[in-house]
Amino acid sequence: MRITLGLALLGLGLGLSGTATAASDDVLNPVSVRMAEAGRAALAKGDASGAIDNFEAALASDPKNVGAFTGIAQSYEKLGLPGKAVKYYREALALNPSDIAALEGQGKAYVARGATARAQVNLARIKALCKTDCSAATRLEAALNAPVVASAEPAKVVATKN
Repeated sequence: MRITLGLALLGLGLGLSGTATAASDDVLNPVSVRMAEAGRAALAKGDASGAIDNFEAALASDPKNVGAFTGIAQSYEKLGLPGKAVKYYREALALNPSDIAALEGQGKAYVARGATARAQVNLARIKALCKTDCSAATRLEAALNAPVVASAEPAKVVATKN
């Protein structure tokens, strides 16, 4: 009912003013914004799965929500799934190729997967976008320069019965 009334009022406003335009593509659905905020709160509490649920709901409300794509990617990183994180960072960058947070996050996920050449490309893009001191570039450079630490625990072998 509200949506119909809102659309009718929008149509009325457009009919009365020949210069009125439709809502800007930059404006996100308020429900999507609230769900993304809930996702960030869940992620801050360490609930990556709950965060993903909230971010997905945000995208269902507004598929243009770059922050929701980035949030899903960060959640998958927390779950130790950098491959899935890269996919969602790619979705965020498809909507906004200049999103420095998504470029940094994707770069770090690339590093986690051992794709340092791709991470270097992201670093170059970040540096091109940042005209002054850029903490995102500094953090990604640190991730690229961090030594790879092998696990101290030997791999566990589980015997199976035939």
